[in-house]
Formats: sequence, C-alpha cells, structure tokens
Amino acid sequence: MLYFVTGNKGKFMEAQGIFKDLMQKNIGYTEIQADTLEEVAAYGMKEVMERLRGPVMLEDAGLFIEALQGFPGVYSAYVQKTIGNSGILRLMEGVQNRKAYFRSVVAYAEPGMEPRLFKGEVHGRIGFEARGTKGFGYDQIFYVGEKSLGEMDLVEKNIISHRAASMKALKEWLDGR
Repeated sequence: MLYFVTGNKGKFMEAQGIFKDLMQKNIGYTEIQADTLEEVAAYGMKEVMERLRGPVMLEDAGLFIEALQGFPGVYSAYVQKTIGNSGILRLMEGVQNRKAYFRSVVAYAEPGMEPRLFKGEVHGRIGFEARGTKGFGYDQIFYVGEKSLGEMDLVEKNIISHRAASMKALKEWLDGR
C-alpha cells in the first residue's frame, strides 16, 4: 500500500489512474515559501515521514507562465485561491506570448531512506477563455494543442500531464527495484 498525502481529490483521482494500490492521507504538511517546487516537496516529505510509517508520496506542482516571468510558479495554489483563473486571464489581457508549462515534483520515501524526487512537465499555452468542466485548478485555461486540460477526460489527461509524468517516473523506479 502506497500512501499519497494530499487533500486534493482531483490529484488523488489522477494518481489512482497510475497506482492501483493507493490510499489517500489528508494529513496536511507545511508548504514552505521557497524558490523551487523541489524545495517545497523535500521539506514537506521530511515532515510527513515523522508522522506516517510506510511508503509515502506527496506532490507539488506549479503553473509557470513565460510572459509573467514564471508567475504563479511555486505560488500557484495560493494564486488559484485568491485570483483564480479569471485573475490569470485578466493578467494576460493583451499579451501575445501565451506560452506556459505545468511542472510537477513527486517526493517519495519509505522508512530508512532519504526522499527521492521525480519530475514531470507539460508545455502548452494560456488560452483566451476558460473551457471545459473537468479537472481542477488551472486546467480550464491551460491548453495543449486546441484543447484545454479541462476538456480532457482523466485517461486523456494522464497521457500528457505533468503530474502523470512525475508519477509514472516514480512507478517505473518502484517497479525496477
């Protein structure tokens, strides 16, 4: 059994598409203010390992928009809660360069081992409007090709997403041990 520390049901559903023997643990952990997702994930994992025994993973992700110098980046969850997709679309009004990418960092550890980090990215662009009702967070405004992630079902999203890439890297590592 692998524990996935998250309070986000959407993240858990995506992870279930990759890991069959998975249990959600909504225990929370300190998300430090840091410059990188790797720092946030590694710090969180140290705290989680003091409270849970067994194989455990957590995931941190961010949306990085080129024209906004990587904003919201490591602050993506806070920005989503405060200004949301409509706020990002307002910030992007009149901006031609709409390139963006999602980055995911999964931290994994088990008793007696140092945490390992696995990364994934998906490149796309910020749309001019929110489309779709699936997914969560920025999915409705992040487009890969002509579709937003919010228009993709879970299977389609798990083929290309940043989170799926980082979790598949972890699964490949686990399966290879």
